[in-house]
Amino acid sequence: MVSFLLRSALLSVLLCSPQTVLSESDEVVLTEWEIWKSSHGISYDESRAIWEDNKRKIEDHNQGFLLGRMSFAMAMNKYGDLTREEYQTLQGAVINAQFVPRGKEVSAKRLRYNAKKLDAAVVDYRSQGYVTEVKDQGYCGSCWAFSTTGAIEGQLYKKSGQLVSLSEQNLVDCSKSYGTYGCSGAWMANAYDYVISNGLQATDTYPYTSPCFYDSRLAVAHIRDYRFIPKGDEQALADAVATIGPITVAVDADHASFLFYSSIYNEPSCNSNHLSHAVLLVGYGSEKGQDYWILKNWGSSWGEGGYMRMARNGGNTCGIASYALYPIL
Repeated sequence: MVSFLLRSALLSVLLCSPQTVLSESDEVVLTEWEIWKSSHGISYDESRAIWEDNKRKIEDHNQGFLLGRMSFAMAMNKYGDLTREEYQTLQGAVINAQFVPRGKEVSAKRLRYNAKKLDAAVVDYRSQGYVTEVKDQGYCGSCWAFSTTGAIEGQLYKKSGQLVSLSEQNLVDCSKSYGTYGCSGAWMANAYDYVISNGLQATDTYPYTSPCFYDSRLAVAHIRDYRFIPKGDEQALADAVATIGPITVAVDADHASFLFYSSIYNEPSCNSNHLSHAVLLVGYGSEKGQDYWILKNWGSSWGEGGYMRMARNGGNTCGIASYALYPIL
């Protein structure tokens, strides 16, 4: 059930803040634009019309939320002046999950057996030390690298008790021969293949430059294999999260509502086979009867401090269980 307090807060904002209508003064519009620019370190004005269009879309959506037509709210953030084409570049490649190659699968029965022993109603690896700080991919479609390193970071912590930030730049620069495409996207299994063969350096030892400057002597992470979660099986995915750790997943994020996410996400037009963005699944929980997944995504100014809560047990919401896998150290 959607929180009454959240709806009330949104109503207050919509009623008390200036709206973009014909009677609104240019001064008020300029003030909102300038505040947004200042908040995000923007110095140019060329994209103001795009920002205003996105702002109207957010306000229209939130009006629907207040009237009960939408199940979640949206909010302006640092991506407010992106066009749809620019946002698609940020996501990386869009690929149909029905045709992507898959590797070995873990047994859903084995996952269920192990999870029953734990009986965990809530899992949040952020509070258990498994998850590094929220990182920012900038305007490069390298989400696949962040999703990959995040799962490996979690397994390293599980094994050693030490949390080490791994280098996404190492993957972006050096794994192209394994079928990745740098800022143009990749499937995470290809990234895992690279790590199996080469290992991975820590963030603080790999230079932020290109081409590849990988030094095997400085590698701190090695994996020997990886396993896929049975496709579309949300129960198996929850069991894997509870018993294994953070999981690499891909979702359909090709919607403005994802870009301007604000509350538990359940986009009705999501396609479970249309996967466009990689994120790290770090837990699950429930709020007022609504089960959700916890996803680590972009920089801290997006979503809920860089995280998203997505509806769980809702029929493979946005394809979250369509392409999910984890590394084996």
